[in-house]
Parts: sequence; C-alpha cells; structure tokens
Amino acid sequence: MLTHPTADRLRSLRLRAMADAYLAQHQDAALVAMDFDERLAFLVDAEHLSRENRKLARYLKEAKLRIGQACLEDLDYAPRRELDRALIRHLATGRWILEHRNVLITGQTGVGKTYVACALGQQACRQGYRTLYRRLPRLFQELALARADGSYSTLLARLARVDCLIIDDWGLGTLTDPQRHDLLEVIEDRDAARSTVISSQLARDDWHAFLGDPTVADAVLDRLVHNAYTMKLKGPSRRKENAGKPETQ
Repeated sequence: MLTHPTADRLRSLRLRAMADAYLAQHQDAALVAMDFDERLAFLVDAEHLSRENRKLARYLKEAKLRIGQACLEDLDYAPRRELDRALIRHLATGRWILEHRNVLITGQTGVGKTYVACALGQQACRQGYRTLYRRLPRLFQELALARADGSYSTLLARLARVDCLIIDDWGLGTLTDPQRHDLLEVIEDRDAARSTVISSQLARDDWHAFLGDPTVADAVLDRLVHNAYTMKLKGPSRRKENAGKPETQ
C-alpha cells in the first residue's frame, strides 16, 4: 500500500495534521468503510482544526495577557459586582472589534478589572483578532526606548495595526509632556480604525485631570470615550478574597 509515502508527501506539503489523520483512518475499520468524500472531509477538518489551534496559540503568545487563563465564560456575576450580563454577551460576539469600538473598565483596586480586560483579549484572539496587552507604565517605557533607538515610528505602526489593544493600569502616576504626546499618538492612530480596552482605578470623571494638559486630554478622551462601552466593577477586593488561590475572575 502507498499509505506511508502518501503521508510523507502530505507532510512535505506542510499538511501534518492531515497526514496524521490519514494514517489514523487506516487503523479504524469504520473510517476505512466510509466513501471517499466522507474520508476526505475528515482529513480536511483535521487540518483546519489544527491550523486554527496553532493560530490561536500564536495570537495568545503575541498578546502577552497578564492573566492568560482569563475567559468570559468564567466571569463571576455576583450581584455585588453589578456586572452587566447583556453587555458581556454582546462583547463576546466580537462585534465591537469589527465596529472599531472601545471598552472602558473602571473600579477600585482588586475588583477584577484586569481579569475582565484579559478575558476580552482572549476572546478576541479566539475570534481571530490580533491582541496586545500592556500596562500603561510599561507602554511608556517601550515608547521612550523606541524613540531613543530610532524605532519609534515602527512601534507606533505596530500598535496601530493591533486589532485589540489592552491598556491596563491607566491613571497611575503623573504624566510627563512626552508621555502625553505618546499617548495621543497611539490613540489617534487607532481612532475609528481599531479597538482599545482601557482598565483604570480612576473614575471616568477623573481621567481629564490625570491627562493634565487640557488640550491633549480633550483630544485623547474625545477619541476614546464617545465610541466606547463602559463597565464599572464594584464589590470587595478579589485579591483579599482569593488570597493563596490561583488568580480568578
């Protein structure tokens, strides 16, 4: 039989999953008894599933989510959190990314903002959207280093292409003039073209003061807020409740 030579040719064509499924078919009498079209469909499905899984693994690796295991299915809807199920169901469809809308998540420290943001990021990866997670202080560091080594424009272009950019810890510290300029550049490039998720301990009404310069603040917030879904998480600190346990929703 030409089973193994055929499998080798499939692998040479980078159809590894199809090759493995092809060999497995010959070990299953029920599959061997199927007609050609049915067996071919199984092979194609195996290759497609394998490629989708590899793509998802690559997107999740690139995203560098703070909480890699976060997912929308595991969100805790305890009444004290006031988490809107209808909104989460809508966001789970991914339509907000297709429409280039933003998501703004606020709440006191420890209430699960980062988990929700990372869960949205994981869902975006599962739906085939390129995603990137950054804490705002780390993002500023990367931009400053890029400016110093001449790769600033390249980094801005990369950030502009990401379908879903998650900026965590928005509102920590005091911004410098270069940081305000950097933030405006990032948000401007993404306005009405890509989606951004913001997670912040600061109430939405305090963002203008955090940004400092009134002109820059108006420009940044105009691009973020008026096309955004908002979530305000409540309840006690989940870090205290889950001390000693794996990080949860």
